[in-house]
Amino acid sequence: MKSVALHNLGCKVNSYELDVMQQMLQEKGYRIVSFDEPADIYIVNTCTVTNIADRKSRQMLHRARKINPHAVVVAVGCYVQTGKEIIVKDGTVDLAIGNNRKRDLIEILENYLAKREDTGKAVCDVIDINQACDYEEMRLQKTAEHTRAYIKIQDGCNQFCSYCIIPYARGRVRSRREEDILKEVRGIAGEGYKEIVLTGIHISSYGTDRGSCELVPLLYKLHEIEGISRIRLGSLEPRIVTEEFAREISKMPKVCPHFHLSLQSGSDAVLRRMNRHYDREAYFQAVACLRRYYEDPAITTDVIVGFPGETQEEFEETEEFLRRVRFFEMHIFKYSKRKGTRAALMEGQLTEAEKGRRSAILMEEGRRMSHAYRAGFVGREVEVLWEEKQVIDGQDYWIGHAMQYIRAAKHTQDGEDLHNTIVCGRITGFLEEDIMLFE
Repeated sequence: MKSVALHNLGCKVNSYELDVMQQMLQEKGYRIVSFDEPADIYIVNTCTVTNIADRKSRQMLHRARKINPHAVVVAVGCYVQTGKEIIVKDGTVDLAIGNNRKRDLIEILENYLAKREDTGKAVCDVIDINQACDYEEMRLQKTAEHTRAYIKIQDGCNQFCSYCIIPYARGRVRSRREEDILKEVRGIAGEGYKEIVLTGIHISSYGTDRGSCELVPLLYKLHEIEGISRIRLGSLEPRIVTEEFAREISKMPKVCPHFHLSLQSGSDAVLRRMNRHYDREAYFQAVACLRRYYEDPAITTDVIVGFPGETQEEFEETEEFLRRVRFFEMHIFKYSKRKGTRAALMEGQLTEAEKGRRSAILMEEGRRMSHAYRAGFVGREVEVLWEEKQVIDGQDYWIGHAMQYIRAAKHTQDGEDLHNTIVCGRITGFLEEDIMLFE
């Protein structure tokens, strides 16, 4: 029985795909081991969203080769799709598999193993992703989390933001068949999972390759599946949040009032340079729309600081806009030049020191907003899905999440097992900066 070590880099989509690949390997009799120990085969699901991600992908591949020089080292995913020439030239990788061949991992791997003695060379199995028209069906049966399952509903992106390489790594929008999604979720529900998170590269485009956005009709059908208590949405494009969209999803109590609307900048001039297809006022109206249909929904976002040409005034516009929206959480990223994108060629590249200064300002602003949002729940009733036990300051607690994705902790009694149960109770205060006390 050959041993396999797997490692994931990047987003929840990559994580989902790695879980499926691990599941496929186990079904074929491969033994899964830690990436830190000697293995017969190492598989790295790579990321290419930034130059740093490229470097981390290369580092993990080199690390695998160092642990066992005689192992088969396999690179799969986005970095393979955009950097296959570099991978082959590097000589570390035995097998490189592109994004649209992940479902064929076992066949490709076993064919390679059978021919390995004859070749002695790296093999690239990369389809031009821009020619891919069909969704690559991969289905998950179980996940490591045991309470929450990520369900991939689409792949690819048609937005072509000026800073982003992903359309070149993932290709155009390809939507998964509704019947395949429903079948997977029914199976997940049968395994006892209470919550699903819909994920993809651009889930707001679900169905558009077939003629129209089909996200809301899909949600209605998922809402009917017995055993699933919560449906959480992954990152949404602000433009999808119309009055009709908010009204329809608010009719489904299983849909969590937690919405990640990617912003990137609060300056209209910067948004235009980024090739984002909205302005700050349209974004604000999307948030206001959600707040008309939900009481205190959790609104989270991504912000890039130090985009090429971002002036101090444009940065201050972003800072002011963030305060105006009042987010629950913000993910702040310093702009990272990505070869192959238009932004990499733009004038006005900022220094790392200046990007760091601006990032620190927004991160502190984010901490204040996050604390204020959580504090607003003190004394309120919430439902918490309990996920795991943790020891905090020498005390045993059950840790879980409310529907708004607020982390909560309940002091546990001996033998109390709350795992994968949903309990209604009251938030009484803070246990830690990002964990609320529940009773």
